[in-house]
Amino acid sequence: MKTADFDFDLPDDHIALRPAEPRDSARLLVVKDGDLEDRIIRDLPDFLQPGDALVFNDTRVIPARLSGVRQRIGPDTGSGGETLTVEVEATLHHRDAPDVWSAFMRPGKRIKAGDRIRFGAEADGACLLGRLDATVIDKGDDGLVTLRFDLAGPMLDEAIRDVGVMPLPPYIAAKRAEDDRDRSDYQTMFAHWDGSVAAPTAGLHFTPALLDAIRARGVSTHALTLHVGAGTFLPVKADDTADHKMHSEWGEVSADTAAALNAVRAAGGRIVCVGTTSLRLLESATTEEGEIRPFHGDTAIFITPGYRFRAADVLMTNFHLPKSTLFMLVSAFAGLDTMKAAYAHAVQDGYRFYSYGDGSLLFRQRAQSAKNSSGLSGA
Repeated sequence: MKTADFDFDLPDDHIALRPAEPRDSARLLVVKDGDLEDRIIRDLPDFLQPGDALVFNDTRVIPARLSGVRQRIGPDTGSGGETLTVEVEATLHHRDAPDVWSAFMRPGKRIKAGDRIRFGAEADGACLLGRLDATVIDKGDDGLVTLRFDLAGPMLDEAIRDVGVMPLPPYIAAKRAEDDRDRSDYQTMFAHWDGSVAAPTAGLHFTPALLDAIRARGVSTHALTLHVGAGTFLPVKADDTADHKMHSEWGEVSADTAAALNAVRAAGGRIVCVGTTSLRLLESATTEEGEIRPFHGDTAIFITPGYRFRAADVLMTNFHLPKSTLFMLVSAFAGLDTMKAAYAHAVQDGYRFYSYGDGSLLFRQRAQSAKNSSGLSGA
């Protein structure tokens, strides 16, 4: 399909810069069989049934945006063998080893293998919050730079917490600086396992009271883990969706969670995914026949209209940006025409978009193409 098929007009002032307070007071647009209903998040239990299963992502966002300086020594710098320093910024993307991360870096064109990066230090050598050194060991064609840090494991994790800041989406960071409030605002109540560089934002709407109401309704709750990468913020530059490359992300569905969800489906219950991250990982873990299996590894699933959903019946998600892979996913789930109408209504009615914005509750369209257009990796 053409990327332009997923474009729509979104006024800049519709992108939320702060979350609603309290979290479950945000608006909720219910989209079912082409009908639209305006509600609020705390009304979610009204649309769930006893025996349903709510699936959420328990990843925790780390302060994955690091600032520092690139250091290069040698004749190729034109500095007569002196050290040449350039200010850089890295957004961590995927952990490849205890001491290795892939990252998106700015300015990326001037980064070369062998460069030393000193994070937490300004160009004049003054210390910011500490110091964390790394070596560039590779630079890929996909814009990712591979960094090997001088620290590893828990020591590296602690250093990143000291040096880094919360990786607010670029459409928020361009309008205001990250602050201490974001350390809690940009974290869900389910957050448990460190590793994401972007929040699973549908989960930001939940409160203990809302979760209690859902369980009182007879709905079971289940956790899986998908560490969201920085690639979620990248625009789709290809004119055709078939030419877009998704960056992989690491996820895990435990044997207990897989067995519990299979039992829910066997008993006639629905699987309700909290967020596109939960849905993408669950679909990655499900066979063509609909059996959910334990999963541990990377997934690069890319869902566009024509995909045959195997596991998810209902999706709670925020409002996404034009021509994004996430708007493509919700269009595959509920229908492109339906989602265009829903988003037009949301824009006209003043819904707040993206990470800190309002939510939608989507019921899977009844008729789907038999063809599966996913891309999977991992095991």
